[in-house]
Amino acid sequence: MKLESKVPGGPIAQSWDKYRFDMKLINPANKRKYKVLVVGTGLAGASAAATMAELGYNVEAFTYHDSARRAHSIAAQGGINAAKNYQNDGDSVWRLFYDTVKGGDFRAREHNVYRLAQVSTNIIDQCVAQGVPFAREYGGTLSNRSFGGAQVSRTFYARGQTGQQLLLGAYSALMRMVGANKVKMHVRKEMLDVVVIDGVARGIVTRDLVSGKIESHVGDAVVLATGGYGNVFFLSTNAQACNVTSTYRAYKKGAAFANPCFTQIHPTCIPVSGDYQSKLTLMSESLRNDGRIWVPKKAGDKRRPEDIPENERDYYLERKYPSFGNLSPRDISSRAAKQVCDEGRGVGASGYGVYLDFADAIKRLGKSAIEERYGNLFEMYERITGDDPYQTPMRIYPASHYTMGGLWVDYNLMSTIPGLHVIGEANFSDHGANRLGASALMQGLADGYFVIPYTIGHYFANAALDRSIDINHAEFKKAEEDAKNRISTLLSIKGKRTPTSFHRELGKIVWDKAGMGRNEKGLKEALQQIPQIREEFWSNVNVTGENSDVNIALEKALRVADFLEFAEVLVWDALERDESCGAHFREEHQTEDGEAKRNDQDFAHVAAWEYQGVDKKPVRHVEPLEFENVHLTVRSYK
Repeated sequence: MKLESKVPGGPIAQSWDKYRFDMKLINPANKRKYKVLVVGTGLAGASAAATMAELGYNVEAFTYHDSARRAHSIAAQGGINAAKNYQNDGDSVWRLFYDTVKGGDFRAREHNVYRLAQVSTNIIDQCVAQGVPFAREYGGTLSNRSFGGAQVSRTFYARGQTGQQLLLGAYSALMRMVGANKVKMHVRKEMLDVVVIDGVARGIVTRDLVSGKIESHVGDAVVLATGGYGNVFFLSTNAQACNVTSTYRAYKKGAAFANPCFTQIHPTCIPVSGDYQSKLTLMSESLRNDGRIWVPKKAGDKRRPEDIPENERDYYLERKYPSFGNLSPRDISSRAAKQVCDEGRGVGASGYGVYLDFADAIKRLGKSAIEERYGNLFEMYERITGDDPYQTPMRIYPASHYTMGGLWVDYNLMSTIPGLHVIGEANFSDHGANRLGASALMQGLADGYFVIPYTIGHYFANAALDRSIDINHAEFKKAEEDAKNRISTLLSIKGKRTPTSFHRELGKIVWDKAGMGRNEKGLKEALQQIPQIREEFWSNVNVTGENSDVNIALEKALRVADFLEFAEVLVWDALERDESCGAHFREEHQTEDGEAKRNDQDFAHVAAWEYQGVDKKPVRHVEPLEFENVHLTVRSYK
């Protein structure tokens, strides 16, 4: 396997523009000859499908929801970054580029990140033209707020529902193309496999979630836009249906999986309240603009927050990181919260929580101003916990959230399988070892609107595709048969445990051994425990119902089966990366004050894993990272 990044040479500020000019084009009439299969209809998938259809390609889009509007992109609440410098506070494309590379702890590819920062300004114009209701100042100009890891205000937002509003914009563009018969929508269809013929991705196999029918779909290229794998931890901020299946199946067919151990822990989630929970709720990072985070100075202090005087409170982020304070990056803020809780100073019944307090902001700005900025978030918190954040501080604690790892892609967003492109959270390309807040929406729309529509044309112009291939090809039939056999095996086991019970057991191991803190002993223990759970799963799982009908238990079992294999890849990656960087915190490698300690000499690279078999260790390949524009330095937010 060769990892050819295809990064352009020359000055980075001109590289994307020159690269686009150098790419081969396809004239509008010839674009109608090509079909693109887009799997996933979140921000990345919807924007890509709509834009490619606008250009003239024939597009088929797939979602396991009943509507593209239900994609998990709606859960991104706080905002979207763009280097517009509307606040005149010193922002620029270069500063956004620098903040993103630094925020990712120097583990991202420079040229991809610069391109992301460069096209960010176009994204806002595109969304405004679609009617996305961004917040505005009194004079009508677009408003901005700050997010973690930045000292400028560059985050555009629509109250606490930015992801939903952006998705509605992309959805409207997508449905316009559906109406024009340029996009064929497949709803309630889950991808179970990618079909590779003569080394080239030529289609997918899906299961109809209503009828259970296994179907093949052929195309000239496949674009995966299926999000991340954060639910490998079981409890996460992701919707329960979010899974690793599409990217993991592509990995098993030859696509390299890059940096799977780079999984982000978000510091601003409602704490776990009991074993009955199936997911966690994210409170937007935007709240850290006006909320102050603190715990009691004394361990074991169980007084109500209003009874703890100011001089007995530890605003630990403001104390440890005075330059960034409560807007310190997510990985650093998460570990700081874990540290004070491990010291016995956590709040709430479990002791695993810290306060997010708005008293000062309400006093300074007034309740109405806070309500205007965060009203729906405050309402959501009160509905879940029963506490009124206007009267008493929120309680928050870190939880699994975003995944920076994903399928390896080159500068064209193509995987190691020719014809298989990967966009949005499903790829690894832009965020390094830690994603800055409000950059997920930015990457999804950048990939979908402004990158893949160009690069896929370049692929078609250079590819010698066999146009005679259809769904009757032997590889399609084999993939269908494999999917049917997997399903029939699961239904025939008739064991005593539910798929969810196995998922919960796996998630606890991965969280304990490869969560916020990792060490060699724990990771090696996980590598022994995960195969044991997997073995029991295939002998003792109980999947009720039939395949010929709606069967949520079967859907869950198929996804858990993939998590049980993928978790091992994640742990191998965490074990082999013998350094601390960003969200990957190896406890053996930390400074005296508990910060991550990188090893640039040995690990300034991307680790890309090649599948060898279920019970075999995958092969680790390396793409060296070169930093010509941002010098490698100790990452400091003090």
